[in-house]
Amino acid sequence: MVPPLQQTKAASGQVPLSVVMPIFNEEKTLREILERVFRACAGAECIFGEEGSCDNSLKILQELARPQDTILTKVNGGKGSAVRMGYAHATGEYTIVQDADLEYSPEEIPALLQFAEEHDAKAVFGSRRLKAQKQYVHFSFFVGGTLLTYLCNFLYGTRLTDQPTCYKMVRTDILRTIMLRENDFRFDPELTCHLALRKVPILEYPVSYHPRTRAEGKKICWKDWFRWIWVFLRMRIIGR
Repeated sequence: MVPPLQQTKAASGQVPLSVVMPIFNEEKTLREILERVFRACAGAECIFGEEGSCDNSLKILQELARPQDTILTKVNGGKGSAVRMGYAHATGEYTIVQDADLEYSPEEIPALLQFAEEHDAKAVFGSRRLKAQKQYVHFSFFVGGTLLTYLCNFLYGTRLTDQPTCYKMVRTDILRTIMLRENDFRFDPELTCHLALRKVPILEYPVSYHPRTRAEGKKICWKDWFRWIWVFLRMRIIGR
């Protein structure tokens, strides 16, 4: 078992990890996910992209944020815009996105980081498919994600098992050289396409997944699936 990420610095003097968390109306799960992230990733900095929530999300952030954390606020412009804002302030050797819901387990982030460091990896994706577990609540989400992965592999020559995963850990110096433009969920395939076009090796590591339903607050929908495909096709044609 990998121990929690402690207060250490990388050989370069950087903090080892930046955790970017986009937040919009997540008060129901925010306290729990913050406590879990802080416990598992004590040595990481957290950068919160708060998107003008109508609930108490900002108040909870201001109450619980640690001295090394950063709270950024703006009007709601989509998950991608919040993530890009967080990326711009990241100072860790690696950067990863943590959703504010409870679908992904932050306790596994230290293992992802250790795997990245041991393999001197430029990018590591946490794959839900590499772990025997419940993969979906609705079958359509599972099929949709599988098709997106196949399309990505076909168009870009990657060998991914789970392209739509939230856990994409990328070296921060590489992120700084990537011009991301998408403001909504399309930032996710856009990042993958940039990495693939640059021939950046993407390793995978198994992670847990606890899918939530639309009623529980899941925001992605079938329209985003088609938008995702458009990003794959557009970037394959025009490149970087």
